[in-house]
Amino acid sequence: MAEIVNLRQKRKEAARTAARRQADENAAKHGLTKAEKALQQARAEQARAKLDGHERE
Repeated sequence: MAEIVNLRQKRKEAARTAARRQADENAAKHGLTKAEKALQQARAEQARAKLDGHERE
């Protein structure tokens, strides 16, 4: 005999899977890892400090 399946649960499961896949794609496309964010911030601070060091009084 075939297994009884609740279609509502299957639709919700499929929707969750699709949403998770879309979120992963967006994160890969637009997101930065924590290490990349820290590196970017450190470089910006270094550039700002270097620029401030060359400022005329």
